[in-house]
Amino acid sequence: MKKISWLLIVLLFAGTVFAQDKYFTKTGKINFDATSPGSPEQVEGIHKSVLCVLDTKTGNMQFSVAMKGFEFERALMQEHFNENYIESDQFPKSEFKGMISNNSSVNYTANGEYKVSVKGKLTIHGITKDIETTGNLVIKNGKISATSVFTVLLADYKISIPGLVADKVSKTAKIIVNCLLDPLR
Repeated sequence: MKKISWLLIVLLFAGTVFAQDKYFTKTGKINFDATSPGSPEQVEGIHKSVLCVLDTKTGNMQFSVAMKGFEFERALMQEHFNENYIESDQFPKSEFKGMISNNSSVNYTANGEYKVSVKGKLTIHGITKDIETTGNLVIKNGKISATSVFTVLLADYKISIPGLVADKVSKTAKIIVNCLLDPLR
């Protein structure tokens, strides 16, 4: 009986010591939609190389996005996005640094789905603003799927829309985040 007790203690200790705390991806996806209601033209972009790191112990998370990595259906729209709106040469990346507010309610060691609250600082177009949103974490077989949908007001980040296209481009952008995180090795 003593041998079994010691074996359990050793296994529990080993599990704690070797448990993975940091998860990472460089293939996360961010979609944004700034289509104005009623406009026949879709103003949408997708980025498929989003970097994300999550520390499950603290709930700290960080996203980094190279702005020129957004792809559009039409090349002219992509050119206008980079040159006129986001000014990607001057502001080459956007990032989010924050944390999961209710991190203690997530069991990262077992398969499950969790609603999370996220707060932090979002930097777009050289402007940093506090942001709070919700998300969803799905833990499955040692991987973490992180998703969130939220909107940003373009004027908050000093992104101006020329009058010529004001009827096509919304004053807000819907942001959809989807990342599958693996243990960081």
